[in-house]
Amino acid sequence: MEFKIAVLPGDGIGPEISVQGVDVMSAVCEKFGHKVTYEYALCGADAIDKVGNPFPDETFEICKNADAVLFSAVGDPKYDNDPTAKVRPEQGLLAMRKKLGLFANIRPVQTFKCLLHKSPLRAELVEGADFLCIRELTGGMYFGEKYQDNEMAYDTNKYTRPEIERILKVAFEYAMKRRKHLTVVDKANVLASSRLWRQIAQEMAPSYPEVRTDYMFVDNAAMRMIQEPTFFDVMVTENTFGDILTDEGSCISGSMGLLPSASTGESTPVFEPIHGSWPQAKGKNIANPLAQILSVAMLFEHFDCKAEGALIRRAVDASLDACVRTPEIQVEGGASYGTKEVGAWIVEYIRKA
Repeated sequence: MEFKIAVLPGDGIGPEISVQGVDVMSAVCEKFGHKVTYEYALCGADAIDKVGNPFPDETFEICKNADAVLFSAVGDPKYDNDPTAKVRPEQGLLAMRKKLGLFANIRPVQTFKCLLHKSPLRAELVEGADFLCIRELTGGMYFGEKYQDNEMAYDTNKYTRPEIERILKVAFEYAMKRRKHLTVVDKANVLASSRLWRQIAQEMAPSYPEVRTDYMFVDNAAMRMIQEPTFFDVMVTENTFGDILTDEGSCISGSMGLLPSASTGESTPVFEPIHGSWPQAKGKNIANPLAQILSVAMLFEHFDCKAEGALIRRAVDASLDACVRTPEIQVEGGASYGTKEVGAWIVEYIRKA
């Protein structure tokens, strides 16, 4: 195969982990005889600083014309700490999702046996947890009508039937490929938008008779994720709830630096780690590159290159088992490895496999 990849390193630790993702992808392509080319583009605070736009038109064109986007992170404290800023790095991420029609965010939540002790939850609760959070990505409050003055503010949580149907279809189809259990998360006891979500899910469920479909209010789902994460197989929800629940889910694994994600829809898919830009770690060679590298595994799997994805996952597992880890997940007394060293070890494993 030939892959044309748009690479968006972004801000903070983004450029450092991006290098590791690209190196792993190149090593896998060399191993399996694929051709790959990369085109780099600006986004986030870096793009604001250079061209005044967090998602420039040139970046959009590069993404639109690629087979996939390998994205890293956006965000910078100088914007976070300025509530009056009219242009923010995160607007670039929202613009990318909207312009590329990326309505489905797929975030796997899983545990690694050698890292169960890193979870804030008891090992017996999280062991064996393995589920997907599917978040609607281009509707709801993040994109609805907004208003703010000194006395009042509002955000509109608007959803249409087609928006709900298409994300539920993605969720049901993922459930069919997995353990055939789908949990629809809403707040139908309070919100009209959630009642429409539940109504449409109930209409669609009979078309997937093999899938056990249940419904859960978001507050109960948040509690259940902590009490019994192994209950879930596939979870689907709207944009705001999904943003919160997926970050909560990252705690199950013990580190946000371990979990990748994919955003898919009408145009070029985007693959990215779920963590942020962690600007405090910028340039220190301490950021965990595994989520970025596992995003590359998801990229290959999206294109039905299962062996390629499986090799990356084996390499990541091997690095963890060998205690080749960045500081936040390293065992006490373990050797010191940085972002570059972990990435290089995984690349070497792939080449020798």
